[in-house]
Formats: sequence, C-alpha cells, structure tokens
Amino acid sequence: MNYSFNFNAVSFEPLLKGLIVTLELTLAANAIGLTFGFLVALLIMSRIAAIRLPAMLSVEFFRCTPAIVQIVWFFYCVPMLFDVYLDSMTMGILALGLNLTAFNAEAYRAAIQAVPREQLDAGIALGLNPFQRVLYIVLPTAFRASIPVLLTNGIGIFQQSALVAIVAIQDLMYQGKSLATETYRPIETFTVVALIYFAVSFPVTQIVGYLERRRQLLMS
Repeated sequence: MNYSFNFNAVSFEPLLKGLIVTLELTLAANAIGLTFGFLVALLIMSRIAAIRLPAMLSVEFFRCTPAIVQIVWFFYCVPMLFDVYLDSMTMGILALGLNLTAFNAEAYRAAIQAVPREQLDAGIALGLNPFQRVLYIVLPTAFRASIPVLLTNGIGIFQQSALVAIVAIQDLMYQGKSLATETYRPIETFTVVALIYFAVSFPVTQIVGYLERRRQLLMS
C-alpha cells in the first residue's frame, strides 16, 4: 500500500464544533426520552384499551423502524402533512427524542412491573392517592432500577445522532464529511471522528458496567 497517512491535515476546530452540536442533540433527546418514556410506560400499562393500544403502537413504530427513516420522515413529511415548519435542530431533537422515548418506555415498564407490591400497599396505607403513589413510590424505584438501561439507551442515541448529518445538521459526522471532502483525507478524518465518538461513549459504558455489577451485589 502506497498511501501516506497525514493526520496533521485534520483540523480539530470544526470537529469540536460538531461535537458540541452532537452533545446538544444528545442531551436534549435524553431529556425528552427520560421524561416521556416514563409517561408512555404508564400509558402502556393502563387497563383502558383506548389508552394502552395507541401507546403500544407508537412504541412499536419507533422500535421497529430504522432511525434514519424516522429522521427523514420528520424533516420532509411533517412540514408537508401538518404544515409545521421548525428549524433543523429542533426537528432533529424531536426525531431522536421520540425514538429514545420508545426504548426508554420499555425499560421503565419492566422496572415498574418489578416494584414490590408491599411498597404500593404501604402507600395506600399512608393515604396516598394514585398520583402520589406513582410520584413518590413507583417513579423513584423504577428509575433507580432502570438506570443501566437508560444510560445504555442514552449512549446509543449519542451514536445514532450521526444520522442527522444526512439532513444537513452540522454535527460531528457532518463536519467530518465536510472536512474529508476538503482535505481529501477521508481515512484520517473519519478515524479521528470515530475516536471522538469512542472517547465519549467508552466512559459511559464503563459506568453502566459498574452500576450493573453493583446492582447484582446488592441483590445477592
């Protein structure tokens, strides 16, 4: 192979700007996913079919279709069908946030089902109404139990945020593609981009592993 590597051609300034956009997308999507994921999980567990079925269908839609299709659909179909025009960053956050909501809803649902019945009975004995039982008993218990899965889903959406580059959001992947085109150094550029994604993702995966081990020790 006669290819001569030259990593000095890779400018870090545009990549860091793209990383900031990627982190903004990730944090906003996680805020949506953490909040609405729990609410959707409650809807899925409703005894009323008219409430439960639409929630289940929405979750299955986002879980069973590619994220890239969802992003493109939001960017091109929502304005045409609903006459709603939002900036590209907002649309990207909504697409990623709703995708994450579906996966977090399943994590919350499993955790809610694992809440000990004794805790709910204690809430009833204390005179807590259903809303208070959800707020003070179910939510804290389910959230703690699902933290490893929520963190895994969160880092997954950080990686999937690279897909918004196809709709011209200037995230890390978009900046990498632009830089590779300008410098004619795609190998070096995308190697650096991959290392940046790894540098952000790896510590979180280690935290997830630690929390899983700690949870298993507490349960044993």
